Amino acid sequence: MPDFLTDVQTLRDNARRHIADGPITDAYGADRERVISVLNEVLATELVCVLRYKRHYYMAEGMSSGPVAAEFLQHANEEQGHADMVAGRIVQLRGEPDFNPATLVERSHAEYVAGTSLTDMLREDLVAERVAIASYQEIARWLGEDDPTTRRMIEEILAVEEEHADDLLGFLTEMGTGAISDG
Repeated sequence: MPDFLTDVQTLRDNARRHIADGPITDAYGADRERVISVLNEVLATELVCVLRYKRHYYMAEGMSSGPVAAEFLQHANEEQGHADMVAGRIVQLRGEPDFNPATLVERSHAEYVAGTSLTDMLREDLVAERVAIASYQEIARWLGEDDPTTRRMIEEILAVEEEHADDLLGFLTEMGTGAISDG
């Protein structure tokens, strides 16, 4: 048997002795309170994105708005699913998900920018996705092997955020090169 494995009896004894810790075992290597804090920032980011996408869904107008509005709604629903996963993980870690609307925007990594035209909405959503991508990449690296469950969840969310960014860039590209600029 490899040297790094804990003997079975010790695993069993520890499981019984610390039963109230639920899924948190001695092998959990991360700073649990800090992970919960970071996850509450992720939760806020996802919720702000839900609200922004919902607004954009309802406010999208113009000849090319149908497919774009449908994409906004799909993204809103996927962001809500991310928020639910994150809130669930916070509870698993014996924390409390922070849904306080009074502090949501200040805790979010992404901004809530309403946008006035379809192009503005697409650009603002793309900017927010890029912020989430960069942020979640950092979080995944920071978690490393200390909390592989949370890292995998963040990586799963990250993959969807990258798809969102690609979708939004595609719509902006279809609308013409003037819709995309670094300014």
